[in-house]
Amino acid sequence: MLRVMTWNIRTGGRDRGGADRRELVARVIARQRPDVLAVQELGGLDVDGFAAGVGLRPYLARSWLGQPVALLVRPSWPVLAAAPVRRPFHHAAQRVVVGTDAGALTVLGTHLDPYSGTRRLVEAGWVAGAALRRSRDGLALLAGDLNTLDPYGGHADRVGRLPPAYRRRHLRRDGRTVETRAVARLLAAGLVDLGVSAGPTVPTAHGGAEFADMRLDYLLATPTLAARLRAARVVRDPDTEHASDHYPLLAEFALTPPLPR
Repeated sequence: MLRVMTWNIRTGGRDRGGADRRELVARVIARQRPDVLAVQELGGLDVDGFAAGVGLRPYLARSWLGQPVALLVRPSWPVLAAAPVRRPFHHAAQRVVVGTDAGALTVLGTHLDPYSGTRRLVEAGWVAGAALRRSRDGLALLAGDLNTLDPYGGHADRVGRLPPAYRRRHLRRDGRTVETRAVARLLAAGLVDLGVSAGPTVPTAHGGAEFADMRLDYLLATPTLAARLRAARVVRDPDTEHASDHYPLLAEFALTPPLPR
């Protein structure tokens, strides 16, 4: 079984002038044992040392403007290729291709623009193309903090409860229409939303004045991969309440490492 988790750990797991949450973050990862971990907001974190501490290999995409992202992979799964997506993201995007018993699985981890719905829409097009173009066996997964709401409706009340500065992040330029275009673009590209029934991923007890019981973290798969989904859930426990302002999102797939030749 392949376990994939995405998690925004907030500013490298350490608050400026406040709590050091890295031990909590590592404890959650050790307990959940993801085979592939898409992790966002790595500013100030020694990614190589952290990844080694949780038994994973890091593949890092640096950011010119925001914070780095990375994909961490368990050594029992062969990595066939890895590279950042060379586009001017606010944060970044990283792609790895992992060998499985069903063929090559492309995993793309990203963190979309937090401020502009139009920028998120453009970035969504970049990541959809990067994931799907490299998916030669039909197995691809997009994972990350997309900073946007889904297009299924019912968000107006929770957006309306946000302070004005944060409310603007989730509204179109007319100031009334909820901004959902980035996820809609990914769905239109043929990806399947695996966490639609998992519930909100923000905020936790640690904080998040900019949130109001929202799902901003996603796992989106090609239909071929979605057919192998066995479970998807938001990880809620005493540690995840305080390790970040986001909860992790975890999915399990009926895939195993390829047999040695």
